[in-house]
Amino acid sequence: MFLAADIGGTKAHLALYDQKEGYKPIKQKKFESKKYPSLEEILQQFLEKEKIEKACFGIAGPIKEGKCETPNLPWMVEIKKLQNVLQTENIRLINDLIANSYGIEILEEKDFFVVNEGVAIQGGNQAIISAGTGLGEAGRVFEGKKYLSFASEGGHCDFLVRNEEELQLFHYLKQRFTPHVSIERVLSGPGLENIYHYLTQVQQMTPAQGEQNGSLAKTISEEGLKKSCAVCVKALEIFMDVYGAEAGNLALKFFAVGGVFIGGGIAPKILQEFKQPRFMKAFISKGRMEHVLRDIPVKVILNEEAALLGAAYFARHFL
Repeated sequence: MFLAADIGGTKAHLALYDQKEGYKPIKQKKFESKKYPSLEEILQQFLEKEKIEKACFGIAGPIKEGKCETPNLPWMVEIKKLQNVLQTENIRLINDLIANSYGIEILEEKDFFVVNEGVAIQGGNQAIISAGTGLGEAGRVFEGKKYLSFASEGGHCDFLVRNEEELQLFHYLKQRFTPHVSIERVLSGPGLENIYHYLTQVQQMTPAQGEQNGSLAKTISEEGLKKSCAVCVKALEIFMDVYGAEAGNLALKFFAVGGVFIGGGIAPKILQEFKQPRFMKAFISKGRMEHVLRDIPVKVILNEEAALLGAAYFARHFL
């Protein structure tokens, strides 16, 4: 029996699998990450008398020498501590986008929404970008028989502006997040809220009526999709422009002629926006490289358990 987990800033999704069976979990449960002081406490609550042979944790954050200081949680995750809890040394921490990308190997056609059909080059590099609580980016390279994934911390790179509107947004964010404004400050759930606050505070747009009722990001998304709130519509438009532009940047950096995948929890919830031309217009708008980007397949991952499945895939095949 082995354990797989998708650990994010919002939720921690854990599941137990039988090595000889498929990817249907024997047991699984979701926890609200911020309600727990550590991953170890979640594990102790999740596990009863099960004996674990190995475990893989997909974690949102940089992993160095078996440790991860999660940027969106006050945790320090360490393999040694996890080994003590699970009573096994066969444990790996991988970036959550690595987990997400290996999940692609298990998904079916119904688990994707095609944004751009394109023409995939067999064996070509691939990229994955996922906006959720934070922004994750990763790449995939073909080694002759299968794809191998590699992590990045691209979500913490600079937010680079392309027009006057984004320049004003940048100046607003610069005052709030001095000295560095990362792309994650715009392209994430909190980032969508940052755009909204810029529009209401700087551009003096009328706030949404349901602003104080529950999640602001959820309100912005829902009201923006219904076209019932001008500031929410505008916030979503800016968000999609930035999403498309950053996905195009990633495609060029990784030369992802094998395809670009849009992961994370936000995209499936605003799928209607990906059916409009705004995202792809920003994606391909790269001057002399427009013809390259126009041919790259782009797909939204619809299965919310992709990262969990990817952690299970990694545990089954690499541990």
